[in-house]
Order: sequence, then structure tokens, then C-alpha cells
Amino acid sequence: MGTMKYDEIVRLRSHHPAWVLLRSNNVALVLSFLGRVYVDGNASGIAASDLAAQLDDELFALNQRLGDDTFPRSASAYLDDWASSEHGWLRKYYPAGADEAYFDLAPAVEKALLWVQDLPAREFIGTESRLNTIFELLRQMVVGADDDPERRLSELHRRRAQIDEEIAAAERGELAMLDSVSQRDRYQQFARTARELLADFRQVEENFRGLDRSLREQIAGWSGSKGALLDEALGSRASITESDQGRSFQAFYDFLLSHHKQAELTDLLERLQQIEELGGQDGRLLRIHFDWIDASERTQATVRLLSDQLRRFLDDHVWLENRRVFDLLRSIEGKALRVRNQAESVVAMELDDMRVTVGLPMERPLFRRSRRNRLEAKSMELGDDAFDASAMLSQTYVDRDALVQRVYSSLGSDDQIGLREVVAGEPLKQGLAELVGYLSLQEPGLTLVFDEERQDQIQWTTGDVDRSADLPAASFSRNRSEPQ
Repeated sequence: MGTMKYDEIVRLRSHHPAWVLLRSNNVALVLSFLGRVYVDGNASGIAASDLAAQLDDELFALNQRLGDDTFPRSASAYLDDWASSEHGWLRKYYPAGADEAYFDLAPAVEKALLWVQDLPAREFIGTESRLNTIFELLRQMVVGADDDPERRLSELHRRRAQIDEEIAAAERGELAMLDSVSQRDRYQQFARTARELLADFRQVEENFRGLDRSLREQIAGWSGSKGALLDEALGSRASITESDQGRSFQAFYDFLLSHHKQAELTDLLERLQQIEELGGQDGRLLRIHFDWIDASERTQATVRLLSDQLRRFLDDHVWLENRRVFDLLRSIEGKALRVRNQAESVVAMELDDMRVTVGLPMERPLFRRSRRNRLEAKSMELGDDAFDASAMLSQTYVDRDALVQRVYSSLGSDDQIGLREVVAGEPLKQGLAELVGYLSLQEPGLTLVFDEERQDQIQWTTGDVDRSADLPAASFSRNRSEPQ
């Protein structure tokens, strides 16, 4: 990345939301409140009423301490101002089927917050671990791009010889231990990178929205045929997931969903907390990988939602309506150009029916009593008790508590297990009803995650008939932060 030019810096200072926030008079309120609610809590999509209630408590406490006129506006007014196009520090939207607005944090706020957090002078600044990281990245890039088998084998032999030397030293009892300075150096870099990675998810989600928005604008102004539009739309939509950013995010998501990688991360983080040289560790880092999973799942949900909205946007009705609007706009532009040079022409416009509608009281209909239907009151006769009641006793009942116990029993000490492994240990006895019961489990401390990229086949036997169901790969994940 080269040096930025003067004009580019001036433009960023005037228009970039992060820089505008740092120049704002309320920057301390915005960063402290939104950082605590969204960043520290790893939250996303908070209802307007809930967020306003929390901000109202924050404003009351600050006014009590700093003076009643420090923050004179209401909490709702501040939130609307922060979400306006002038600032863009919050994203205000209405989810499908909801009549209340929701707020989400903009990536620019996290960039400003990370910059402010780095301003205080740090007592210790490590450089060794970053140098090792640079060497390791260079080695991965150079070796990964080398197509010479001999050089690749030479590198592998060198690494194996180095590992053999370490094994021999360990067998002799010679262990190379990191001192406290090296431990602090690496922990500082690990903590910063982990927090920055969590902050990058909002930017990735925002970039996906930008790609989708540009595609919608292209569709709205399309003047060619519908077939060419569909070809362009499908190709552009595929480019979102096939872009460099999309492939990198998908690789990260697949890596993070690996059961073995999650178990390894959990074990390493727990052992990290036991290192005595690293006093005062950040407690959030103990479950940072679960925060990564939650943030990446929100990003995946955003991509799925954008895909569904794009499909509806491409409906014939919507497409024709957009074409009709643009045809009207072009017609208005053409008429305006024709009368532009006619100085004596008078441009007039007529409005239909601007009279006030008057509803007179005597025009209202009088009250009419509703008709009542008479009920037949016939005597009831005793029926025959010798009838077939098997239909009443053959209803299928799925015990959800038993399903939850099976999942926890299959999980054991692990944090994640696939639905196929659970069914393999406890075959389905009630067929499809029991499978639907697994897919609809909603328990505190247990999360059901779907991987749309992979397919699983669940099999069971009903009577003498073997049946199977194909569905996206599903797995149960234990949420350590909630009671089980």
C-alpha cells in the first residue's frame, strides 16, 4: 500500500464515517456506548426500543455526573442521528415481518474504536513475535508458489530434520521454554489479532451488502432483454461468493466449523489461561472462537437473506415495475428538454380531485340489530360403546426431552457433533416425525447449525421398508455461555 495523496486524505476526512466520528463532539459517548453494547457483547441487530432503553440509562448517568445539559436530547433522537446518511454510524433497518426498527453497528465505528484504543502508551511493545510471523508468512507464500518438486522436497526434509532435532532434545530432557518476555510478546499479538478478526466480520458483511446493492442498481437500470438480465444477474451473484473475499471467508468458515479445530482451539485457550507469566488476561479471549462462529453465522445468514431478496427482486412483476418507472422518468426528461428553450411557454400541472371529502353525520347508516340463529335443542341419545378406538390410541408422540438427552449423551465432553452421528448411535424409531423433532430442537446451551455446502443422508426403517432423507449437513454445538 503506497503513500496516500493529499486529495484522497481530504476526501476521507470529509466523508469517511470513522473520521467524521472522531471529529464529532459526541465521539466519547458514541464509542463508549456502542463499543460496550455491540463490540464487548458481540451483539448484532438490536431492537430500537431495547437500544433506546440502554442509551437512556447511559444518558441519565452521564447527565447526573456531568450536568443536566450535557446531553439534552432524547435517546431515540441520538440513535436516529447516528443512523442518518450524514453520519452512518448505525444501520437502521426493518427485518422481514417486523414492525419495529432494528439497529446494527457500522464497521467504521469499530475502526475508530480500535484506533482510539491504540492511542494510550503501552508499557510493553513486542517485536519478536511479529518478526517470526513475517518469516512464516513469507515461507508459506514462497514455498506454496514453488512448483519445483526438488525444492519442495528439500524444504520438507529441512523441516523434518528440525523436528527430529527437537524430538531428540525433548527425549534428553532439554526443553526450550519461552521466557516471560516472549510469552507477553506473543500474547499481545494474539489478543490484538483475535479482536481485529472479530471486527472484520462486520466489514465483510458490509462488503457483501455493497456488492448486492450494486447488482440491484444494475438490474433497476437494465434496458436489455430479460434473458440477458438473468444471465448478468446470476453471473454477478455468483461473483459475490466466488470473489477473493468470498472464497477467503468460506475457507475460514469451513476451517472454524471443523470439530477437531474447535476442540484444539478450546484446549489451547484453556491451557493459555494457566500460564502464570501472563497475568491479567482478557477473559473474553477464552471463548473468542465461539464469538467467531456467531459472527460468521450472522454473515452467512446475511448472504442467504440477500440471495432470497435478490430472487424476489428478479420476479417479473418487480422487474416490469422498475422498467415502467424508468420509462416514465425518461419521458419526463424528454418533455423537459423540449420546453427548456421555449422562454414564453408556461409549464402547468393539473391535479385531479383536490376537494375535501365531507362525511355528514346523517349519511351514516342507522344501527341494525344482528340476526340471531336459533340453536336446535334436541335430546341426546346414548351411543354404542362397542366401536373401534384404535385410531385414538395410535397417535405418534415424540419426546423432545428424550431427544435432548440423546444429543447431550452423544456430545459427551465434545463441543460439537453431527446429527448423522447422533442418529447412528440412536437409530430413529419414529421415522420422519423423530427426525423433524431433532431439527426443531431449541434448548438453552445447545445450537443447531446447518452447512448448506454439504449434504447428509439420514436413514431409518419403518416396518420392513428402508427410508432415507437428504438434507443439509446439520450439527449440534454446545454453547458454553448458557446454562445446560
